[in-house]
Amino acid sequence: MKQTDRVAAHFNECIANLQAAVEPLVEPISLAADRISRTLLNGGKILICGNGGSAADAQHFSSELLNRFEAERPGLPAVAITTDASTLTSIANDYDYSDIFGRQIHALGQPDDILFAITTSGNSANITKALHAGHEKDMICIALNGRDGGQAAQVMRGEDINILAPGKSTARVQEIHGLIIHCICDLIDWKIFGHGD
Repeated sequence: MKQTDRVAAHFNECIANLQAAVEPLVEPISLAADRISRTLLNGGKILICGNGGSAADAQHFSSELLNRFEAERPGLPAVAITTDASTLTSIANDYDYSDIFGRQIHALGQPDDILFAITTSGNSANITKALHAGHEKDMICIALNGRDGGQAAQVMRGEDINILAPGKSTARVQEIHGLIIHCICDLIDWKIFGHGD
């Protein structure tokens, strides 16, 4: 296989996954944007977490909310709880790595807030513990998930939303996650500020 063929194969697989995701994901994405918009309008905040590439997605999402997406507007309250190295390493050192998000949610989360947990497999122990902590704080939890949803899908409850991106590889799931984040940002701006009308 030529190098250019490998590149084309990645593009084609990504396009196929995106097309397969449209029908099953438009409803949960829309519902998530509704819940987040309502939370922001009621004075709540969004706590966002993930590991590795999903940690980068958490920062990406929080920056789009705190700063702006595509149109001028006031900043919206969102915190990527993946970014404070001192807090993350102290919790991992004093307790366990699986507690790095849950302990922050217990300290920062309020019943009017939303936990937005990003995972490509659903099987990260710290994400599962984060969801449990969100429930203990009476928060709505939204999981941006992948593959078969893993353990994260099994702990979702009530008004929680599990947005399950199709794809067999982490890279393909992350590509869909990026688009989902942009869709949610667009809907928030449209619903709260009327941008895009």
